[in-house]
Amino acid sequence: MPGVTHDDAPPLADLMPWSVAPPRIGRGWPTAPDAASLTARWNALVEAGAADRAALLEPTRSRTLHTAVGQLPGGTGGTERLARASGPCPDPVRVLCAPFDEQWLIPDHRLIDAARPELWRVTDGHQVFAVETAASPGTPGPALLATSLLPLMRPGRVRPLYRRPGGAEPNLAPGLLEHLTRRLGHCPAPLDVLAWTLAVMRPGGAVPLSGDPDVWARGVELGRRMLWLMRRDGERPKLPGGRRPYVRAPLPARPVTLEYDRDAETLHLDEGRISPVPSQAWDFEVNGVRVLEQWFAARAAAAEPGTLSAIRPAAWPQTWTSELLELITVLALLTDLRPAQSELSLAAPVTASELRGAGVLPPPERARGPASVLDAHEEGPEGQLALL
Repeated sequence: MPGVTHDDAPPLADLMPWSVAPPRIGRGWPTAPDAASLTARWNALVEAGAADRAALLEPTRSRTLHTAVGQLPGGTGGTERLARASGPCPDPVRVLCAPFDEQWLIPDHRLIDAARPELWRVTDGHQVFAVETAASPGTPGPALLATSLLPLMRPGRVRPLYRRPGGAEPNLAPGLLEHLTRRLGHCPAPLDVLAWTLAVMRPGGAVPLSGDPDVWARGVELGRRMLWLMRRDGERPKLPGGRRPYVRAPLPARPVTLEYDRDAETLHLDEGRISPVPSQAWDFEVNGVRVLEQWFAARAAAAEPGTLSAIRPAAWPQTWTSELLELITVLALLTDLRPAQSELSLAAPVTASELRGAGVLPPPERARGPASVLDAHEEGPEGQLALL
């Protein structure tokens, strides 16, 4: 856990006041670790007869073949009722399904029980989502994750860094950046505030702030490294030579078991072997679940025959192996940063009492909701124009 502490640290809920519950799909088949399976599943749905189509959908109270909903922001998916749907599958989009588990989603509002359109409206190349975990004091794992993808993982709240597309209007308490500028002697960027928060946030949501420029710079540098590893954009992360994981024995076509040999630092996927795998990567947990085990289960767990979820690759794709090697690397490198987090000591604290005295906290109620007006037209049910 980070060494930065203070009893009067402001909570994340006040520093980044707008939050949204993660989208709830309501059925498993519209997400998959590979995009091709989603296209095949969609085709099977729209080619099925009426009775079979209803069963394949896996209807809920929120979504049936006859539910009328508008198009998702961004113009993806149709708006006619699924009972009459035809045509090609909407292009799948990359999403974060679970901690460090990037998968694909069919972006069609008719398939998603609770899509949270306000999140889709601000999802673009500039956006970064902070996602709270269920970490509690004394438990392993980060209290906060960050991603550039639309996050589906539960149960934590999702806090977009920006309230509008294009990186406009940071989701920070009004006046916070100005107050930090006075304390630090320079104006921090919104992404710097998020980086600092990643490095120091404690389970429960407290975010100790520092007005010391040197301490702030070290925390931001550490948080920027964490951001890079969590978002996995740009140059791919690598472990030092001799510590990089490799496939030592080919993975089978359909591995069903995952085991770890701690002494040999080897990950076994049936008879397939990957090593070296640091024990810290194997032991990395979020919300009390080993990340590597959860990632593997999403790709190897058996699906019920006759369901759309049963449509999947005939054999383990090479891309999954590459993703697994990178995931091991990311988890190991994140663990390597924990000593630096513990050594980061608070100086010149910016307390919640100070921010209340300056009128920064509590944030106004309007800051806790989405931006009221967005410059986009959205299609409503059956092709009608939706009004924002």
